[in-house]
Amino acid sequence: MKNPWTIKSETKIYDNSWINVTEFKVLTPKGTDGIYGKVHFKNIAVGVVPIDENGYTYLVGQYRFTIDQYSWEMPEGGCLIGKELPLEAAKRELSEETGLTAAYWDEIMQLHTSNSVTDELAYVFLARGLTMAQSNPEDTESLEIIRLPFEEAFSMVLSGKITDAFTVAAYYKVNYLLEKGLLAYNPK
Repeated sequence: MKNPWTIKSETKIYDNSWINVTEFKVLTPKGTDGIYGKVHFKNIAVGVVPIDENGYTYLVGQYRFTIDQYSWEMPEGGCLIGKELPLEAAKRELSEETGLTAAYWDEIMQLHTSNSVTDELAYVFLARGLTMAQSNPEDTESLEIIRLPFEEAFSMVLSGKITDAFTVAAYYKVNYLLEKGLLAYNPK
């Protein structure tokens, strides 16, 4: 489909190491003058649903500055565009945040996190064949890690205890794959 928006001008409003914000003067699809703002992320989002051979998963808890509340999430982070592959970033984030490494990796989903205001692309990976080592979170992270049955983590999604959209989508996808018999805890 052809883009119905006409860009008349664009102005860079803000720029830092993670994002930039651009304001566009536009002609809307109905032909009226308007403005549109876009947040461009300089990283691709990567998230990991780790599941061990007994059906346990790991969640990371941390206080999120932007929403001013504590949040339970899958291990997740950023992949610098053009500098790292999403799978390599997912492996790094899993190890940094939880200390886990995995023998088996599957990409299970790509999504856009909030496509009305941002162009952020996200990848979700499933990690199995887990081995525990020492975590090494970034300086900006104060993390709590819990290990719990996947079904319990999915119940946290259903009850609204997990509200991170990236995690919600990932856990729904894994639950679907488990219910349909398309996924086993042990990939062997």
